[in-house]
Amino acid sequence: MARTEDRKGILVVDDEAPVRDMLRGFLESKGYATHGAADGEDALRLAAQERPHAVLLDLCMPGPSGLDTLARIKELDPRIPVILLTGHGTVEAAVTAMKLGAEDFLAKPVHLADLARALDDVAPSSAEVSSGAVTPDATSPLETLMGPGAAVRKVAELVAQVASTNLTVVLLGETGAGKGLVARAIHNLSARARRRLVRIDCGAIPDTLIESELFGHERGAFTGAVGRNHGYFELAHEGTLFLDEVANLSEAMMRKLLCALEDRNIYRVGGKDPIELDIRVVAASNQDLARLVEQGAFRRDLFHRLNEFLIEIPPLRKRKEDIPHLAQRFLAMSNAELGRNVQAVSPQAIEALYNYDWPGNVRELRNVIKRAVLLSHDCIEPRHVRAASAACTSTAVPPLTPTMQVPNLEGVLQGKWSLKDVTRECVRQIEQSIIAAVLEQTGGNRSKAARLLNVDYKTLYYKAKELGG
Repeated sequence: MARTEDRKGILVVDDEAPVRDMLRGFLESKGYATHGAADGEDALRLAAQERPHAVLLDLCMPGPSGLDTLARIKELDPRIPVILLTGHGTVEAAVTAMKLGAEDFLAKPVHLADLARALDDVAPSSAEVSSGAVTPDATSPLETLMGPGAAVRKVAELVAQVASTNLTVVLLGETGAGKGLVARAIHNLSARARRRLVRIDCGAIPDTLIESELFGHERGAFTGAVGRNHGYFELAHEGTLFLDEVANLSEAMMRKLLCALEDRNIYRVGGKDPIELDIRVVAASNQDLARLVEQGAFRRDLFHRLNEFLIEIPPLRKRKEDIPHLAQRFLAMSNAELGRNVQAVSPQAIEALYNYDWPGNVRELRNVIKRAVLLSHDCIEPRHVRAASAACTSTAVPPLTPTMQVPNLEGVLQGKWSLKDVTRECVRQIEQSIIAAVLEQTGGNRSKAARLLNVDYKTLYYKAKELGG
């Protein structure tokens, strides 16, 4: 598993051979080079010998435990990212792992999509390397990920200016524009880079749980609190806390967040003793916070506390000069992910990409290129781009007209379905279509979708589950 220029080496450590082989097969299909170890001692030997770009480490193994092995790997080289895997995970184990320097903590059986996202954050695949697209860190400029245009260069300059400070940063940009990349670049260029970047989507957690998620809780604080829980603030101690879509916080949580930032300490739910923390906060929003303040939708005092340094991330339609670079990058990534060998994006296809305004920004471009790779053979042509783009932008809501097809019409004609049955099924179909469309518009943000639909989070959660969301 030599560390070569064209393949990234991942060390997979698990005492179960089928699990180890499955993970290695998946990673190699994504363009990574892999090596396997069955226990902690073998893992330490290989880590010292090969210096992998990342380690997937089982928590429960014979011999040295996953936590012991993690600690020794970090002693060997603190720059090696480690992702812990366990079928017996607990909150306390996760907290201990983070304190020892683990980059992530995934439950087994591992969802491969979650594993791919975790690795994307710490070790780029061979597709990323071959296209020059690597994880943003002190030696890889942000422009490599977002594009070489003047607008991105300005963002990179601002990141370089603020990263070494402890200023709280607000990232303002549309959904899919790259706020997460900029937040990670700020963290990786800071003195906190060896500690954890903890990201929390403020709109993805229901209001009833967010205080416990942010600040933690003590045993018995509420029904179901069977043990002490360390919240995101504590996990981010000496690192960076990334509050994504901070405008989605309720008024009550805004006030508590303000107190935590002002006092530099928190109280767990049900706790009486303050917990002092050293964290750097980066907040992101797809809405203009200053405008929300004027509308009374965001606390003015919290805005001024957060807005010590502002970075605006332009949408893709305002930096179209980055499209050729991004298209080539996503082409390489998609080839690796889909097992294809598409060689290029034709100039005519690039022109077609230029002529589109990209309401979904870079995320939408990535999806279009991936679908175009699936549709093409040697070269992406305009017809592939147009077909992929149409697939990305199609609405999920069927036309609500009298011509809407009656469900199970044959059952109605045979007397097996009553009018009540038909009506109930029609309502269910329309309801699911509307929920799917709203979730798509909110980028999967269930809390925001629930507010737009004027239903409680729990109701939306179960209805979305029926959609597979």
